Amino acid sequence: MERQYVAIDLHRRRSLIVRQKRTVMSSGSHVIDNSPVALGVALADAGPEPEVAVEATFGWYWAVDTLRAEGANVRLVNPSRLYWDDRRVKNDYKDCQDLLDRMRLNRLPEAWIAPPELRQLRELVRYRAKASQLRTGLKAQIHSVLGKEGILPPKELWGPAGAKFLDDVEVADAYGIRIESLRDLIEVYDREIAMLDRHIANWLKDDVGYWAIQAIPGVGPVLAAVFVAEIGDVSRFARPEQLCSWAGLTPKHRESDETTHRGKVTKQGSRLLRWAAVEAISHMHGGPKIKNDYRRIAARRGVNIARIAAARKLLILVYFGLRDGEIRCLAQADAAAG
Repeated sequence: MERQYVAIDLHRRRSLIVRQKRTVMSSGSHVIDNSPVALGVALADAGPEPEVAVEATFGWYWAVDTLRAEGANVRLVNPSRLYWDDRRVKNDYKDCQDLLDRMRLNRLPEAWIAPPELRQLRELVRYRAKASQLRTGLKAQIHSVLGKEGILPPKELWGPAGAKFLDDVEVADAYGIRIESLRDLIEVYDREIAMLDRHIANWLKDDVGYWAIQAIPGVGPVLAAVFVAEIGDVSRFARPEQLCSWAGLTPKHRESDETTHRGKVTKQGSRLLRWAAVEAISHMHGGPKIKNDYRRIAARRGVNIARIAAARKLLILVYFGLRDGEIRCLAQADAAAG
């Protein structure tokens, strides 16, 4: 049987599969109810080791794992780089046809397929980040309620002194009920986040890169876990500049003839990774290695641009820490200071 190209438009319950032979432009299609068995049976008609394109949309993990187990060469497609919104007609079949055309031309915007073990770590790290965001929202609500009564809380509201302040504060009944409920929810989130921290630390206890990048000022266990989970196999980047570009921390570049324009950073890639890089330099400015550059850029172009530039430099250090298991420039600086 001839090897074929296959495009899959994956949905939550059903998916469209379109097959096309390498030597014939005609194609066949059919719809399946989503399950590993149905997907495996449908792929069997595509011959040995088919080339399969599937978008990185809702629930792609199971589909990619099933396709690989069946011997397919899977090409995971980045949906944000397809630019289909300008088409006059858009439907599932035309989407698959476009994927097939791009696959034949070797012009698919591909994404990296993280191994199953890394996906599990990402699940924990991203869930912790989401839980932390929700907890922050609950804390902001308490500030809002106190503001309605004209009460200015202490700066350390979430320490022992703040707990005593909330125990003793006098507000109207409805406001008091809401504050008590919010405090109970915050306790639940505190417990769940602590549980996730334990699992993540146990997962990464033998990861050399995880410990190496914590030598960077401003990078602790939480941010180090984000870097390890989001970047994954750092060896897929030949140079640290490629990692910065993948993370969306490099500016847009527009060039025509002798005219060149550089715009804002692209903000492509992992949003959580960009947040971690900027968060790491927000207070300590990357330590002595990066602080001087941060101050020079901040004086000339402002704090926001300086933060992005410093975050990019910090990500370069993260690259070497994950690749080599150590950051030599920091080790040399510590040795000189000692």
